[in-house]
Amino acid sequence: MNHSNHYCSANSGTLIKVSIFAAMGLMAALFYACDSTSDPVTPKGRTVVATELPALGTASSLAVFGGGAGVTNQGTLTVIHGDLGTTGASTKITGFHSAAVVYSETPLNAGTVDGSVYSDAPAGSATDFDHAKALAALALSAFNSLAGLAGGIDPGAGQLGGLTLAPGLYKSAGGAFMITGSDLTLDAQGDANAIWVFQMASSLTVGGSAAPRSVILTHGALAKNIFWQVGSYATINSAGGGTMVGTILSSAGIAFSTHDNQAITTLNGRALALFASVTMVNTVIQSTF
Repeated sequence: MNHSNHYCSANSGTLIKVSIFAAMGLMAALFYACDSTSDPVTPKGRTVVATELPALGTASSLAVFGGGAGVTNQGTLTVIHGDLGTTGASTKITGFHSAAVVYSETPLNAGTVDGSVYSDAPAGSATDFDHAKALAALALSAFNSLAGLAGGIDPGAGQLGGLTLAPGLYKSAGGAFMITGSDLTLDAQGDANAIWVFQMASSLTVGGSAAPRSVILTHGALAKNIFWQVGSYATINSAGGGTMVGTILSSAGIAFSTHDNQAITTLNGRALALFASVTMVNTVIQSTF
């Protein structure tokens, strides 16, 4: 018995592949058709299985981590749903308050942290500081694990805006990924365990100075299964607004929006900067999946 494979092309409209089965002198033809408007882009990155993902451990409670440089907020609309950390002094955290401590707030720069805050003195205890250092080590280990995955592809020559991507491993050939001009859609195809990993040796840019962009999840895609390994700096919606998703692990800093933007920029995930600060303006981060 001989049969051919069924496949779809995202670039050629509707493609029909005929499979012919022969058995005992009888023949039947089966016809398959695909609508390219609903198919994820092909080719897709190789499948990433759960065992390849880094174990964040206690760092999974983090919403924001600012290396040794801290975390800064401007605006009164910022809310951090999860923990915040830095290996720097607590004075490196500005424009926030938790249930226990106010971190250099002003009437115009007052953000809320509804989880725990881990830092060095003066506000952080020795236990807090030890925990912050442990969180930093876990974040670095996760970054290195993601960077070490092999086999990723670059489906848009660095530009992810306007694409619909199936689960898989994606690596920027030029070093940077952008989501500009249009939104990025991630299609889980009904698989709640679908995983996306995006690797870039240099920067990640979402949106531009004129308009924000978003990452849209469809058909069961979950923010907890999306990872961005950024070799340098991540800039998220400098115009304000838009929704980013997933865990961003950046070697350098992460910036959300820019000064005086009132539109709320949203991250459903985590912003973990290893060796630099996280800055935000009227940003809501939801890390509790």
